[in-house]
Amino acid sequence: MSESVDCVVIGAGVVGLAVARALAMRGREVLVLEAAHAIGTGTSSRNSEVIHAGIYYPQGSLKARLCVQGKQLLYAYCEERGIAHRRCGKLIVATSAQQRGQLLAIAEHARANGVDDLELLTAAQAAALEPALQCVAALLSPGTGIIDSHGLMLSLLGDVENHGGALALQSPVEKAVCTADGIALWAADGTQLLARTVVNAAGLYAPALAGRFEGLAADYVPRAHYAKGNYFTLSGRAPFTRLIYPVPEAAGLGVHLTLDLGGQAKFGPDVEWVDGPGDLCVDPARCVGFYDEVRKYWPGLADDSLAAGYAGIRPKISGPGEPSADFMIQGPRVHGVQGLVNLFGIESPGLTSSLAIGEHTAGLLEP
Repeated sequence: MSESVDCVVIGAGVVGLAVARALAMRGREVLVLEAAHAIGTGTSSRNSEVIHAGIYYPQGSLKARLCVQGKQLLYAYCEERGIAHRRCGKLIVATSAQQRGQLLAIAEHARANGVDDLELLTAAQAAALEPALQCVAALLSPGTGIIDSHGLMLSLLGDVENHGGALALQSPVEKAVCTADGIALWAADGTQLLARTVVNAAGLYAPALAGRFEGLAADYVPRAHYAKGNYFTLSGRAPFTRLIYPVPEAAGLGVHLTLDLGGQAKFGPDVEWVDGPGDLCVDPARCVGFYDEVRKYWPGLADDSLAAGYAGIRPKISGPGEPSADFMIQGPRVHGVQGLVNLFGIESPGLTSSLAIGEHTAGLLEP
């Protein structure tokens, strides 16, 4: 016999928890189901922990809109709750005269996205901020920052529980059936639930899970692609206080330098297409290409100073050679299943956008 519940959110990563928080704060009864033994063990714990400004994403896209909105919500939330973070800023650097013109195009694109605080710097001005940096020009993004993502997730979970919600760990969902009375869920342990509302926030596994929803047309389930991102860490302390990003190349944002809240520098992520979400080993041999790319803007990078760090998998819904897909947030008006929202392709800037994604998703479920 099924137990009835108002809302089920599947997935306790940062986005799932933000969605659960938004629903709980609207007075909904919320149960979060997480397949793993703890919250945030997937993509949420294997990223750069950067609060992005919203510079690069296509104008009018969900990524652009929710990143800019989410950044503002996230900074305010961190300050209110005492979550560790820092507005360290970022420099986007041109290392050739040809790239200087690209900086102007980036700044114009950012303004169209609502990011109006970028500042174009000469080589001398950039060097005054970061003496170890070598470039011909740079864009300063003061709104970029870094955050303790686990601290954020613990706070989001606390909000859910303080508003009557609950979390069930080690509770993978095996299948679902969409009925006129609600969405029936079967957990791996045999538990059956009948939910009025279900949000599929399963990250890397969201397309596979949606494919097991009887009553959801297969046309609305995108194919999953897996883009592994490898990180290498720097031995010793970096001579930078800001994040350093090269001008984006066609394949991605390039090998960039990010910092954690303790000052540890890491480089990456690169892009390595893999067959599934389980390959998280970092091949030390990949660091050879990292040295060449980083020395374009930091010629002082010493030999043998990089060590294999960690890897994460981007939950992509576009494959190799294809333009990067926008967030796909499908509600009942799209697929016709009452009470169901699927979140597909929530890669970067998912962390930055999480609170805005939560509000957007909750809005799709309002009468």
